[in-house]
Amino acid sequence: MSRKDTANRYHGLIKQGSTCYLNSVLQVLFMTKDFREAVKKYSEQNPHSEFLDHDLKALFDDLQNYTTYTFKITKKLGIDNVNEQRDAAEYFERILRMTSTDASKIFHGHLVNKTTCSKGHIQTDRDAPFWHLPLSLVDCCSKDYSVVKGIEEFFKTSDFCGENQMYCEQCDDKVDGTMRDVIKHHPDVLCLLLKRFEFNYNYMSYFKITCSVEVPYTLQIPEKYELYAFLDHFGDLRGGHYSATIKIQEDHRDRWYQFDDTRVTELDFQPFQVDNTEKSQTTYLLFYSKKKDTAIPESTDVSTSGLPTISNEYDQSQDGKNKS
Repeated sequence: MSRKDTANRYHGLIKQGSTCYLNSVLQVLFMTKDFREAVKKYSEQNPHSEFLDHDLKALFDDLQNYTTYTFKITKKLGIDNVNEQRDAAEYFERILRMTSTDASKIFHGHLVNKTTCSKGHIQTDRDAPFWHLPLSLVDCCSKDYSVVKGIEEFFKTSDFCGENQMYCEQCDDKVDGTMRDVIKHHPDVLCLLLKRFEFNYNYMSYFKITCSVEVPYTLQIPEKYELYAFLDHFGDLRGGHYSATIKIQEDHRDRWYQFDDTRVTELDFQPFQVDNTEKSQTTYLLFYSKKKDTAIPESTDVSTSGLPTISNEYDQSQDGKNKS
């Protein structure tokens, strides 16, 4: 894919050793307008806060004007060895955990676990907050795998019958039943993690899955989500490299740019111009923004029939669980 340089319009981040994983995440956060504005507002209203907002605001202010360093951010995040390659998804989550709720809530979703017995009794429990939904690639058919199928698999119903019957409190007995996860709160920005790094127990080491994945421009689950950024990972676990590709609105049109540390380039070939989907062997993190005019009541279930759809069902949640 060929690109052309973009001079003096957008600015990059100087890499410290192997901090491309951090630079890519920070560029996406900077280009997420609601997050950037929330960080600025909280920082100005809470000048003595220990949250990361102050350092992020300072970095974002610099990025508005010139290519800059991330020294203060790496120090605040406790990154003592900048030459060690790390996981972008891990640091995306770490930054949000260290940021004020006012800002991080944009990416914060909630799941609950819903069980239904054969007699129709419904119970929801294990409230699970999430920063991203992990989509497994291990059992995928590389030829046919898509993000939509990954979402369907994530929300697939599990059946309990025979020797694996579930206990129903209302029936006070073991009965057949089903279990599935339900989205209790849809975040403003939905982050999807394609699990390209898995552990091989035969070799007792991690390996990278490089299958091609079909990425849709829009998702309907059931609010309409639209892709505005994604992170790619190139190479292997030890010698890999991250970059971010972000959609920016210019002169009433959208243009996609790649942010590769200090180098910022507009894509010559703009994705999603011909079809609603693109295939990629390198995409790792996907960022979808919720269209504000398609909001529906919270707490809805994902169906696995074709493109995910939702039916309005939810009962009050109880205990805590982290699906990821």
